[in-house]
Amino acid sequence: MPEPRIFEGKTTNEAIEKGLKELKVSKNDVEINVLKEDSKRSFFDILAPRVVKVEMKLKENKKEEDKTRRVEEVKIDTKVLEEAKERIVAFLDKFLMDTVKEKVEYKCSIHENAIEVIIDDKRADFLIGYRGETLNAFQAILMAIVAKDNNERIRVELDVLNYREKRKKVLEDLAEKIAKSVIRTRKSITLEPMTPYERKIIHSKLQNNSKVKTVSIGEGMHRKIVVSLK
Repeated sequence: MPEPRIFEGKTTNEAIEKGLKELKVSKNDVEINVLKEDSKRSFFDILAPRVVKVEMKLKENKKEEDKTRRVEEVKIDTKVLEEAKERIVAFLDKFLMDTVKEKVEYKCSIHENAIEVIIDDKRADFLIGYRGETLNAFQAILMAIVAKDNNERIRVELDVLNYREKRKKVLEDLAEKIAKSVIRTRKSITLEPMTPYERKIIHSKLQNNSKVKTVSIGEGMHRKIVVSLK
């Protein structure tokens, strides 16, 4: 378990920024404790540069994320990935033919430890749903198909008509507007519930903002982001 580390700066913010940069994390990923200065400074000490010390350590959920990331970095055997890809192709061919009644073109490829499925046919737009709900659910189905009788951690990344990139742009624009509103009104704003993927986009977009911070609250499907002043 990583031990707490101490960072110094002329101000509290400078010490924190120095620590975040060295640890390569955002403010939401660490617990910060500002260490008290020596209150018995002499007159001559006042002339010396002021030094602020902060103690920082990774939050438990950040440690778990790092563990998960290390697991995902383990290379999966090519044969296992190929077999998983064949399962997805067989399922998609049948499913799309049964629903669309015509052959739908799509791309299915292996990307590192993941299988990427890209569908650019407009006849498959029904797979997106309201704000991508159907898309996420269908991706979960594909992951379940891959996981059946398979102990390897294989991700499935599904996109239809470039929806995810478009949604990412919408959320990033939303994050900027919310941040400006919080700064202007000095009031926190709670967003509507989002998926882990969408919350990650908001957190990432605002993690380097010097004036606002983000935190997730709630459980499961009701988990949402609160944007507030630092």
